[in-house]
Amino acid sequence: MTSRRVTVTGRVQGVGFRWFVRAAAETAGVSGWVRNRRDGTVEAELHGSADAVSQVTAALRRGPHHARVEHLAIEEIPETDAAGFEILSTL
Repeated sequence: MTSRRVTVTGRVQGVGFRWFVRAAAETAGVSGWVRNRRDGTVEAELHGSADAVSQVTAALRRGPHHARVEHLAIEEIPETDAAGFEILSTL
């Protein structure tokens, strides 16, 4: 099991980024959550096998069609037993 917190900067709000992340996570079998932050970034927690989390992280580097990803900050975090994938309210 691998758990990561990822913060994405660039043009990542108002382009369907959270729904893109949820779809990528559900396809890969990754649990966790995604949310917009008031500073204009998108933050996600990803929990799953190392390969699945890496697959979602690679998708985050691309983003949806209208996004422009400038940087990903990736932090390893303690493993949790999260189930499903949620879109959370803006923080």
